[in-house]
Formats: sequence, structure tokens, C-alpha cells
Amino acid sequence: MKINHLYADANGESHWRDEEVKLQERSFAPPARDIHISALLPATGLVFLRLNAGWDEPIHPTPRSQTLLCLAGAVRVTASDGEAREIGPGNIWRMDDTAGKGHHTAVISAEDFEAAVVQLG
Repeated sequence: MKINHLYADANGESHWRDEEVKLQERSFAPPARDIHISALLPATGLVFLRLNAGWDEPIHPTPRSQTLLCLAGAVRVTASDGEAREIGPGNIWRMDDTAGKGHHTAVISAEDFEAAVVQLG
């Protein structure tokens, strides 16, 4: 499984990379059969958000390490190095650019962008 990972380097420049999430077959919900599952990531909270169609924000770093799961709509997220990715339904975006220049986000869909965000910690 792959996710979109946005991170900041030592100079504060944000970059994208594809990150492979390792899955291992094991028991998750006995007595159900084993499934492919990742390692557990500690989380401190879950929020749901909506960005209205046309929403466009100034560049900023993420306030904390978090993972966004897109439910509806689409955004274009541009790292400070200029690389942009579109995040739409079913896409996962890991935000780790907590320092430095940050990223720019704009809703590019005609409908609102809706997501669940798991805050890590």
C-alpha cells in the first residue's frame, strides 16, 4: 500500500515522496481469518474537516504530524519545492512538514473537500 508523504528537510524545504506502508498477514479480529494489516501507529485524536469549493490558503506548515484520508472532493497540495499532488477520494496524505516553509493547499473540485484527519503522537 502506498501513501503520499509530505515532509520537510533539514533546510525547511517541503518535499513529496511515495511511502510504502508495510502490511503483514496476521490476526486482527478473531475468530475472523488473518488479514493484511500494518503496524499500529499511536494517535492522539481524530477530526473531520470540510474545505469549501474554491477555498485557497496561504502557504503554511502542518500544525502537527497527521494523516488525512480524503472522503470527497479534491485538493491540489504544492510543496515548497514546487512539486504538486492532487488528493482526491480514497487518497491518503501523511503530513510531516511541521517546520520550515510548509505547503499550499487549494480546493480544485467543484464540490467541497471533506476528510478525516488522524493526529499522530
